[in-house]
Formats: sequence, structure tokens, C-alpha cells
Amino acid sequence: MIANFAAARLGSLRGQLMRWLLVPLLILVAVDAVSVYYNALEVADIAYDRSLLASTRALAERVSVVNGQVVADVPYVALDSFETDTLGRIYYKVTGVRGEFVSGYDDLPPLPADVKRSEAYPALVRFYQADYHEQPVRIAALYQPVYDDTMRGIALIQVGETMDARRGMTRKILFDTMWRQGVLVTVAALLVWFAVRFVLRPLMQLRSDVESRAPTDLSGFDPDRVHKEMRPLVLAMNGYMERLQTLITGQRRFIADASHQLRTPLTVLKTQAELALREFDRAPRDPRALHELHGLRELVESIAGTTDSTVHLANRLLTLARAEHGAAEGGVVPVSLTDAARQAALELAQNAVAKRIDLAFDAVGDILIDGSPLLLHELVVNLLDNAIRYTPAAGKITVRVFRENIGEHACAVLEVEDSGAGILAADRERVFAPFYRAPSAQLANPHGAGLGMTIVRDIASAHGGEIILADGADHQGLLVKVRFPASGK
Repeated sequence: MIANFAAARLGSLRGQLMRWLLVPLLILVAVDAVSVYYNALEVADIAYDRSLLASTRALAERVSVVNGQVVADVPYVALDSFETDTLGRIYYKVTGVRGEFVSGYDDLPPLPADVKRSEAYPALVRFYQADYHEQPVRIAALYQPVYDDTMRGIALIQVGETMDARRGMTRKILFDTMWRQGVLVTVAALLVWFAVRFVLRPLMQLRSDVESRAPTDLSGFDPDRVHKEMRPLVLAMNGYMERLQTLITGQRRFIADASHQLRTPLTVLKTQAELALREFDRAPRDPRALHELHGLRELVESIAGTTDSTVHLANRLLTLARAEHGAAEGGVVPVSLTDAARQAALELAQNAVAKRIDLAFDAVGDILIDGSPLLLHELVVNLLDNAIRYTPAAGKITVRVFRENIGEHACAVLEVEDSGAGILAADRERVFAPFYRAPSAQLANPHGAGLGMTIVRDIASAHGGEIILADGADHQGLLVKVRFPASGK
């Protein structure tokens, strides 16, 4: 659970690299966009304030004193030119030296007291923003000296324009900048994606090599094929596989030794029990000792039966241990499934004859698969042995080998069909568990080990095969179908 959580938390290496590179870049772009926006506002204000000041100065030149009164001579042509130059709506107001309204829009927002003079221009001008007729406007307030022979003072000339042109310029600067940055980020993302893909190519190749390895191939990987930062990982993998190879070699040696150590004393015990039974048969029939001899014979027969069961269990356990290692000592070679099935049928034919079972063999051509000859022989022997054990006397067993096409793939198929009690559908998945025996199997053979189908499953899995359990002909008995990938040779 912890490993799954860690894997889910880590996610994709490519995705993490992309996020660590692109997310900070996007944050920088967002920060830069804010900076560009305010810079654009400042640039627009500087440009349009200069034009607004020029309009204010042009208007101030037409303000004069006539007969002791401040007057403003503002023709419509001048206002039209102002409006055309600034691309906005123009408002103006002229205030006399005594604060009286002279000309223009008398409700134009007044100059706030806290507005400082602009240091960018030598004129006595102040810029401020206000709302006029529910529209934001930018206003330039210029103090203009006026005088004649009768009076002297300073008039206030205010010229305001709407903010549409400024905001339009700001948006244009911002959009142009963001468009270019968007293209830059997109190109950077593509370059990063291709760069990450290129950089991770050796790692992806290593993954493909690991996935394509045969289960028995524990040779090391070349650390020079990956980047310097990944070489310690490859070296650690190689060290782990060396330790694993040592462990498997030790287990195989133990299996071979255990096979010899178990089979030899059991075989001796079985032989001694059979000799004891023969001696009982040869012993003189003394009526007085008949009862004691009968009891001893039953005891020896029980020992012989238990020995047979123990030998059978030991053989199955050793076979299961070999099957768990996959394709064992013989390696993976093209194997004739037809010959393996035929040889197993010949070996167990005597057991079938002893129970008067009709054992039939049906094969279409020589069907090859890639695998271990020893393990495939064990698979067929286990299937046939189970069929003979659980098929009643005078029954029938059929072994078939044929080729089957599933889509574009060719498969080699082994079928063993018997006329025994079969296996209930509810138990067909459970029979592959070690030491599990279906109720019908326990009735037919009380001394079974419960490992036959487990061995068959492990050997089939080691060869890329699958097992299907179904009813036999006329819904009687059991049909075991094992499907293998056909050999390419």
C-alpha cells in the first residue's frame, strides 16, 4: 500500500520535469504581464500627457485680458483639431484671476489641493484624474500669467480628455507583449517536451530491455547506456540480480539434493513394505497365528499405502518448486507439444489399463512451442495422472493436440478430457490453489495431494499459456484446455 501511494504521489518523471520547468515560467510570465501592464499605463500617460499639455498651452495662448476682464478666444476649429489629435473627447475650462468662470465647461472637476506640479515639464502644470459625466478623464491644469495695463494675475486653464485612447494604447501594448510571450512559452514548452523526451530516451530503452527480458535471464545491464546520474541505479539492479541468481542457484541445488534425499529413503521403505507383504503371502497358514498375521498384514499394507502417498506428495512438491522457477535447467527451446503429450500417454498407459480406462490420443501434425521440455512433460503427466486417478473404471480419457488461430495469433492447444465426476463450476478457480481439493476429488481419491492443478497452472504461466476448465462431452467429466503461444520456428 505504501509503495502504491508513493508511486501515485511521484507520478510521471516526464510530467514532473515539465511542471518544474513550465510552471515557474508561467508564473514569471504572469508577473511580467503585470509589470508590462503598469509600464504600458506609464508610457501611455507620458505620451498622452504631452499631447494634453500641448492642447492646454494652445488654449492658454488664446487667453488674454480685455478691459480688465479675462477672456478666452477658443474657436471651434481649434477644438476639432485637439479632438482629432488626441482621439478622445475634449473638455476645457478657463478660470479668471479672481476664480471666476470664463469659458468652457463650468462643472469640470476642480484641481485637488494635494496634486503636485509635474516635474517632467517646466510649465506650471498639474495632471490629475477624475470622473466627469460618469467617464474617467485625465485633466491638465496649467497656471497661465495674464496681464494688461490695468491688471495682472494668473489664470487657470484646464483641459481634460477621456481615457479611452490611453486604455486602448495600454491594451494594445499589453496584448502585443502577451501574444509574443505566449508564442515564446508555447515554443519553450515544445522544446522542453522534445528535450525531456530525448534526454529520457536511454531510460525508456532500459525499461524496454527490462520488459523484454526472459524470466530466466538475470544478466546485468550496461551502465554506460544511461546517464551518469542513473548509473548507480543500474549498478544496484545488476547487484540485485547477481544476488538473486545466487539465491536461485542455491534453491535449485537444494531441490536436487532434497529430491535425492527424499526419494531414496521413501523408495527403500516402499520396497521393504512390498517385501514384507510377499513374506506374508509365503508364510505357512497356521490357524492359531492367522489372526495376528492378518492384523500385521493390514498394518504393512497401510504403511505401503502411506508411503505411496508420501512419494506422490514429494514428487509433486519438487515438481512445483521447479515450476515456480519458470523454464528450468534445460532452458527455453522449441519443444514438440505433440511428442510431449504422446510420451506422457505412453508412460501412464499401464495405469489406465489397470483401471480398464480407454486412453485415446489424437494429434494433428507436429505442434511446436517454446519452452522447457522437462516442465512441459511434467504438465502433461500431471493432467493425465489426475484424469486417470479421478476417472472411474471402464471410463474414457482423450488427449488432443492441435493448432488454433485466435485473431492473428497462432496457438498450440493441449486438451485432456475424461469421463469422471468433473469439477463444479464454483470450484474451478479454487482448484488451482495449493492443497485445495474439491469435494468430488476427495471422494474419488482420498489420498490425493491437491497440487496437480497448481503445478499445471505454474508451468503454463511460465510458458505464457492459459488454462480453461470446462465440462466434458455431453456435460459429463472434465475438459482441461491449455493454450500456448505457438513457436515461431
